[in-house]
Amino acid sequence: MPFRLGVPELLIILVIVVLLFGVGRVSKISGELGSAITSFRKGLKGDDENKTDDSKKD
Repeated sequence: MPFRLGVPELLIILVIVVLLFGVGRVSKISGELGSAITSFRKGLKGDDENKTDDSKKD
């Protein structure tokens, strides 16, 4: 049985999460999640740069 989420289901889940955690906490969690994703992407890009920098130091 495939599990598909449509727009109405996602809205219901969002309303439940907001009711459980509150608007302030949800915005804080989403901000932290966004910064974590950004730093992860920078880390992936920086990993290639660090390898080239390490090889130049030797």
